[in-house]
Amino acid sequence: MSIPNSRNSDRKNQTGIKTNSWGAFVSMGEAHRRITEYLTRFSDAISSQDGKSLSRLLSVSSDSPALLSLADALNTFQDANRVIRQSERFSQYGDILLHVFRALQSYRLKNLVESYMAYEKASNAIVQEFRNWETAWALEALYVIAYEIRILAERADMELASKGKTPEKLKGAGSFLMKVFGVLAGKGPKRVGALYVTCQLFKIYFKLGTVHLCRSVIRSIETARIFDFEEFPVRDKVTYMYYTGRLEVYNENFLAADHKLSYALTHCSTKKEANIRMILKYLVPVKLSIGILPKASLLEKFNLNEYKDVVLALKRGDLRLLRHALEEHEDRFLRSGVYLVLEKLELQVYQRLVKKIYIIQKERDLNRAHQIKLDVIVKALRWLDIDMDVDEVECIMAILIYKNLMKGYFAHKSKVVVLSKQDPFPKLNGKPVNA
Repeated sequence: MSIPNSRNSDRKNQTGIKTNSWGAFVSMGEAHRRITEYLTRFSDAISSQDGKSLSRLLSVSSDSPALLSLADALNTFQDANRVIRQSERFSQYGDILLHVFRALQSYRLKNLVESYMAYEKASNAIVQEFRNWETAWALEALYVIAYEIRILAERADMELASKGKTPEKLKGAGSFLMKVFGVLAGKGPKRVGALYVTCQLFKIYFKLGTVHLCRSVIRSIETARIFDFEEFPVRDKVTYMYYTGRLEVYNENFLAADHKLSYALTHCSTKKEANIRMILKYLVPVKLSIGILPKASLLEKFNLNEYKDVVLALKRGDLRLLRHALEEHEDRFLRSGVYLVLEKLELQVYQRLVKKIYIIQKERDLNRAHQIKLDVIVKALRWLDIDMDVDEVECIMAILIYKNLMKGYFAHKSKVVVLSKQDPFPKLNGKPVNA
């Protein structure tokens, strides 16, 4: 099997040296040297069980100078298969190497679908070898395969979409990684790699909008006795808690979301500011939903300015400001999947507004402060350009009482809400609003 050539990708100049479409001049002798050098390094990495070196040789999308120069060599020297067959040392890994070469060459020529398909075949062959290796020395290489298969699939799907074809490679990458997960989900030292593969699966499922597929993998990680969560690498635990925390946000399990996202934040390296920002993008609305407001300095530091007016609205009891903030950043909140979470903060804003009215009345007449006319609330809302009648306000007050955001009862005839004289506005204290 020879590596396919693109007719327009190379040409010979008058000296017999081939020039590829990238403008790199590679002689046949130099091309042969580069290919042989790669084969030697690949064979040496396996024989010496050097997972780190092997992983570098498989990083197709890394654009490393060594792999780019190898791709140029492959585009010049068309019979790499012959070089592999000539040596038993190399031929035993022929099923891997031929497909890696094809993936590299296709990637260099920007044939991303072909690159993905070749890399998947190479990866299948490597995983078969990995099954037979008794120790976990090649885990780092397997991590690179899991990462590359996702990245190459994403880029292949972009190419397909640009040609009006159905993107399908990322879905295929998910199926492949489930097989890899099955290889790792057993007893022995290899199992510590299962969480990294799980996180790559999460990234695929979130990208495809098929987050329901996360459940089976989560069950395997959290219920299988073979896994001890604390034995996994910190990096993988942070990523896992981030994605499972996001799932809890979507399911409105705010206490579980708070626990998982807080774990991710606590264990995330302080040097990874971009990652911290990603965690906070979901943790902030979760904290708001349980009555905990972030400091303005935190929002400023991590460029989370879309939450500034939301927090201010909660402090002021300003419904108009909250709605304006939601409208202004609607696209961003919808993409993040937190819009509905933030929209439900309206009840806390109503609570704050009524509390402000209560405080003002308390300053004027301590004995009658706990009796608030619905008319007064209507006027306060109109001042905020929120047009509601007494019946609508009464309905909202009933919801506040029902959800334990306010203690009291209605005097329907006089259209007055009578507040409890003891703790009329219970704090959430880190607990979600009652369903």
